[in-house]
Amino acid sequence: MPAEHEPILPDMLRPGLRLVFCGTAASRRSARERAYYAHPGNAFWRTLHQVGITPRRFDPGEFPQLLALGIGLTDLAKHHSGNDNQLPAGAFDVDALRERISRAAPQAVAFTSKNAARAVLGRGALDYGWHAQRLGETRLYVLPSPSGQARAAWRIEPWQDLSNWLARSPRDMPADA
Repeated sequence: MPAEHEPILPDMLRPGLRLVFCGTAASRRSARERAYYAHPGNAFWRTLHQVGITPRRFDPGEFPQLLALGIGLTDLAKHHSGNDNQLPAGAFDVDALRERISRAAPQAVAFTSKNAARAVLGRGALDYGWHAQRLGETRLYVLPSPSGQARAAWRIEPWQDLSNWLARSPRDMPADA
């Protein structure tokens, strides 16, 4: 485990990214392996390849390679791991996320669950897909959770729609195209 002041998983952020995936917190397995979406029951890596966001299926430990594709990774709870219901109150640091996204200024952030999106967008009902609210100029998108524990709410269509947008959105295209 990382020291108390170090994040459990490093941010994969830099200026010029097209898309950043934002989850809630590293699972216990991800924290142990020091890799995003590491649990074999999590559909994240399989889905990225299936919908065409990545050219092949990456292993969780290969997550730094997403930067070369213009894709970043982060989460709301940088210093806690586990299921959302196991996290302490205040584990989500929305202000820190806003600051990180402001510095990186990606074209879009895709929340990998409604829980992550609600922390940033507010507690109301949320639909999957694009939202009018932005973080600076960064567009916001809500995805069904790829976690095996959320399988009952799983739908691949929002992931495919995001992939379709990404395919139409070259690096120099305005974010709202």
